[in-house]
Amino acid sequence: MELFNNHKRAEVKVIFSEFEFPPMQDALLVGKRSPIGPEAARRMVDILSPDQYEIIEVNHDIIEAVVIRKSLSKMIPKEKLVAFLLEEGGNLADRDSIVKAQIKTFIEISRAIEI
Repeated sequence: MELFNNHKRAEVKVIFSEFEFPPMQDALLVGKRSPIGPEAARRMVDILSPDQYEIIEVNHDIIEAVVIRKSLSKMIPKEKLVAFLLEEGGNLADRDSIVKAQIKTFIEISRAIEI
């Protein structure tokens, strides 16, 4: 059987909101002057959900770090997801804020096979 016309597409929907307790969603954007920094965020996620999140320190004007659920990296390459969150969330956040993001990802795969 020969495969042809392979297509993969990812649709990403992100909901941003203010940080509240319980603090974890799918991602957090940590501002450069937020009440907690990357190291405190690391300790927090390790206590609440050990081995479930990754802290990524970034070079951005407003955001110091992005905390993402590790399982999301299996569906979307981490670099692309972080870039997307910084682009969209960077417009909403300020240096003093911690913004949580709820991410809904839909993967669409379509291919035709010869019959």
